[in-house]
Parts: sequence; C-alpha cells; structure tokens
Amino acid sequence: MASFNPIKIFSGTSSRYLAEKIARHYGRELGGYTLRIFSDGELSPSFEESIRGCDVYLIQSTFAPSDNLMELLMMIDAAKRASTHEITAVIPYFGYARQDRKDKPRVPIAAKLVADLLMAAGIDQIMTLDLHAGAIQGFFNIPVVHLEGASVFVPYIKSLNLENIVIASPDVGGAARARNFAKFFNADIVLCDKYRKRANEVASMQVIGDVTGADVVFIDDLIDTGGTICKAADLVMSKGAKSVRAICTHPVMSGDAHNRIRGSVLEELIVTDTIPLREENEKIRVLSVAELFAKAIGRIRDHESISSLFINPA
Repeated sequence: MASFNPIKIFSGTSSRYLAEKIARHYGRELGGYTLRIFSDGELSPSFEESIRGCDVYLIQSTFAPSDNLMELLMMIDAAKRASTHEITAVIPYFGYARQDRKDKPRVPIAAKLVADLLMAAGIDQIMTLDLHAGAIQGFFNIPVVHLEGASVFVPYIKSLNLENIVIASPDVGGAARARNFAKFFNADIVLCDKYRKRANEVASMQVIGDVTGADVVFIDDLIDTGGTICKAADLVMSKGAKSVRAICTHPVMSGDAHNRIRGSVLEELIVTDTIPLREENEKIRVLSVAELFAKAIGRIRDHESISSLFINPA
C-alpha cells in the first residue's frame, strides 16, 4: 500500500540547476531552503517550511569543492532534527567514489568514509547514478537506488544509426561496463590497456581488439582531465576506426579538459547533467537525467519497482 506521508523535494546550492528540472518533471516546486555562509566560510543551512512527518528528498551532487558534501550532511542533520518521516539523499554524482579500495598502503577508502558520514547524519536511503564501482552499494547498510545512465544514452546512440558500432572501454577496468553496454547493440567490444606512472597521467596505451572500419563508442563513468579518453580516441583512429565518440555519465572536466576535448578526434562527447559544465563546448552534448530521477522518486513514493526504469538489451 502506498505511503501518504507528504513528499517534499529540496536542493543543495550546487545542484539547484538539476533539482529544479527534477521537481518540474515530478510535478511540484522545490521546497524553501536557504544557505547562510559566515565570513569565515562556515555553512548554515535552513529549511524555510515545515517538514515534520514528510518524506524528504535532498538533492545534491558531491563534486568539488568539499563544501558540497558538507552542505548535504548538514541538510540531512537539519531535516532529521525537524522530525521528518524519511530522508532520501539524492546524489546524482557520488564524489570520492574512485577511492573505493586500498590500492597501496596507508591510503583511505574515502568512498566508505563518505557512506559512513551519510548514514551517521541520518539518511534512510540513497539514490545515485552510475557509481564508479557498483560494490560501493555494499558500503551502505540502508537501501541504495542505483540508477543507470544507459537509460538516456542508449536511445541517443540508437538514434545515430551507426553502421558498424563497436563499444570500447578506455581502460581494462571498465571492461564489464563496456560489455554490458554492448549487449544493447549486439556489438563487439574493444579495450584500451593503459599504464600510468602517476595519477591523471597515461604513460602508454594499446588497443585490444579490431576497430578497422568501425564506429567506435567509448563508455566511461566519468572524465576528469580528459587525457585518457583523448589518447584512446587517437589510438583507435590510428588503428583504422571510421569514427569515434565517447559517452561519460559524469563530466568532472577538471584542468584543461575542455581544450583537450575540443582538440581531440572525438566527433562528440555525450554526458549527463549530474555535474554542470564549467564552460560551453561545441563537442559536448548534454543529456538530462532529471526525468529519470523524477520517475524514480515517484516509484519509491508509490512502492513500485525501480527496475522498470532500466532498459533491457534487445
């Protein structure tokens, strides 16, 4: 039986551009919320309407700076102390997800730390999109609604009517992601094996698979500096690919990433709006995930299946 607790949707400061679209697709306005910032940078959030007994959805991606995460934690605490019925943290881009394991001694597992902080603050469930590693869901002891970017990417790629599509991963670690995506098109996959000397710097790369005459589509969950994807695009074109484009859910796009994409052989880079672009880029096409999140909120509200939002391979 569906819950009849009032539902209210609020947005943190950095994700308001997306939250407004989510709320509009859901059919209501964002709730009243203000953020006061003291002269020393200290944050002080406040809900400007009653949320007692409500099912509250707090929308905030946790991209840099870390104030975005801190603001979300404080919003959760404020909502909990205001006697809400249930709190869902809607985090389209889950920051720190790349630090999901110890890959060398004396480093943190930051993704687990963020999960612990969110649970300690008082959330009842989390909703997110294309985690860097699916295993991060296991860091939470509460329900995790993990949506898939394929829901918006696959229809767009199909609309291009590419003649000889081959799905590619810019690194071996993304093989499973590329393989799952390839099922939608009954396509072959190729991998780029890369070696790094240090973070954000690729020393060497090679292609595993045949791309001759292929329309190559790279699949990745995020692009940071753009170095890997541009190098991979150059490599497949040098191996005889007909065209190359890339799909990336979360456009972190730090440093000189925009100029790298502009100067690359990529025909286009297709991203979502989980993170706002810092600047206009004629090679980047943004697909919105607002309707996807709005539908997920509606299904949670009505206790319906979330899996109905996923698309299945043909």
